[in-house]
Amino acid sequence: MPTQTPQKYIVVGAGLGGAVMANYLAQAGHIVEVYEKRPDLRQADISAGRSINLALSVRGIHALKEIGVIDEVMKEAVPMPGRMMHGVDGELTYQPYGNKGEAIHSVSRGGLNCILLDAVEKHANVTTFFQHRCLDVDMDAPSATFERSDGSTVTATGDAIIGTDGAFSAVRARMQRMERFNYSQDYLAHGYKELTIPPADGGGYRMEKNALHIWPRASFMTIALPNADGSYTVTCFWPYDGPYGFNRLKTDDDIETFFKKWFPDAVPLMPDLLNDYKSNPVGSLVTVRCGPWNYHDKVVLLGDAAHAIVPFYGQGMNCAFEDCTALNEALDQHPSDRAAAFETYYQARKENADAIADLAIQNFIEMRDKVADPAFLRKKKRQKLLRKLLPNWYIPPYEMVSFTRIPYAETIRRAMEQDRTIARVKYGAIAALLLIAAGTAWALS
Repeated sequence: MPTQTPQKYIVVGAGLGGAVMANYLAQAGHIVEVYEKRPDLRQADISAGRSINLALSVRGIHALKEIGVIDEVMKEAVPMPGRMMHGVDGELTYQPYGNKGEAIHSVSRGGLNCILLDAVEKHANVTTFFQHRCLDVDMDAPSATFERSDGSTVTATGDAIIGTDGAFSAVRARMQRMERFNYSQDYLAHGYKELTIPPADGGGYRMEKNALHIWPRASFMTIALPNADGSYTVTCFWPYDGPYGFNRLKTDDDIETFFKKWFPDAVPLMPDLLNDYKSNPVGSLVTVRCGPWNYHDKVVLLGDAAHAIVPFYGQGMNCAFEDCTALNEALDQHPSDRAAAFETYYQARKENADAIADLAIQNFIEMRDKVADPAFLRKKKRQKLLRKLLPNWYIPPYEMVSFTRIPYAETIRRAMEQDRTIARVKYGAIAALLLIAAGTAWALS
């Protein structure tokens, strides 16, 4: 039985976050109308080159379990327990992400969105509308006006509006006209372009299946994530301008020469490289910060509409799903006071959204500049050793983010405290501590 007082919610945006939130609301017994500006992706092709494969981890898995779709999602997910670095000389270096059995999971954005929409439409109390572009929001009504594909308009009114309509949210754009609403957006000097490595002849994978592949090249990089059909979604994260920039590659010869120089082992794996490169667009990478995310008991934002982040920690989707869980918990906590629920949700999530935005940018630097550096690799080995010998005290930052539900802001604080503690202890004391821990582990084994 739902613990929340049944209400009517207008959800603007049927992407990943909107679909998860609609499922939560429907399970709680609310009446839900979901509006999406794009066609139903279950009946239309997704625009090529705009997907960026997703890395599903513990936070996102938790939400998918709660709405009852995790088993279906995991059937198509490919586990990635580590990352594989590709040197310019073709040398491969593998780094596990966590302990044995821990992995992030490569999932198709489109495939996951389809599963979530199918789950939404199983609820009799949910109605979905596609090709409805949000034109404006009356925040006090509250209501939202949409333009249909034929140019006509319709206005939807409910008890509350949830804006889940992405980094360029129409709902947030209306909130930005409020007094004392803070907003910033920051673009990276890098963009992204997607390519494809097809399945091997006769099926199967052309590279290690269970890994996130990275070609780190200091100021730029390319990555590849496996798909269930044996293909890989390849994403080039390069500057727009400069010697390694997208704008530098103008001819077929430019493209081929650049790839053969910097990604020689990848070229034979991409038979349609030139066509993919010339056909697929360059997308931008933006960080959005804003606040407050809520307006009385009328309007609230979640996901990219509240906090778009760059994809380099694999947490954009996971963070959005965690928003949905937090908002659902706040509504449970305040079943008859939606304003209090919205404020509780905002206060719980704002610092964590800012924290993961910072971590994502830092991880871009790590992925492109450091993962092949010998000193960095030694540091990672020390982290793994500490994690193994002192599991109740030391957790590497990446593992806290990807394999626990420790709040993002707390992971930063804990990581800093761990580093300070290590720095305060002399190397001899650390060595003695590790020997004691190793001896204890051996004696208990």
